[in-house]
Amino acid sequence: MTVNGTVRELEVEPRRLLVQSLREELDLTGTHVGCDTSQCGACTVHLDGRAVKSCTVLTVQADGSTITTIEGLAPSSDELHPMQTAFWEKHGLQCGFCTPGMIMTAVDLLEHNSDPTDDEIRHAIEGNICRCTGYHNIVLAIRAAAVAMRDGAGAPVTV
Repeated sequence: MTVNGTVRELEVEPRRLLVQSLREELDLTGTHVGCDTSQCGACTVHLDGRAVKSCTVLTVQADGSTITTIEGLAPSSDELHPMQTAFWEKHGLQCGFCTPGMIMTAVDLLEHNSDPTDDEIRHAIEGNICRCTGYHNIVLAIRAAAVAMRDGAGAPVTV
């Protein structure tokens, strides 16, 4: 499989979850484990261009696939993706535990719908639980990222 642009080969037990392989074998700990039951969305990654909850995917099912984690979303280690910038600027996070999964879900939404309504944003993130923010600033951040990405102002921000 290709993870964040790098071809990776792993030997894993057939029952090993993708989230476990990402965190424990590849040390990509930005993908969080929240509920282990596909309820919270903290483990969301992109698998072949679509947001999936990596606690529901066996690593062997991802064989030959392209995976992007939160660590691979930005163009480089000193730049932020426009969605990350929007979450930062619009205060779309508090404790940050849900943030990687929320961002990965939101990026998937905007890649398939560049101008979503607030209702469409809320529908897209309904599989991601945030216990801190009440979602208002998350929706504002996704809306801001949509504008930035659509208008070409979504150039990465150097940090």
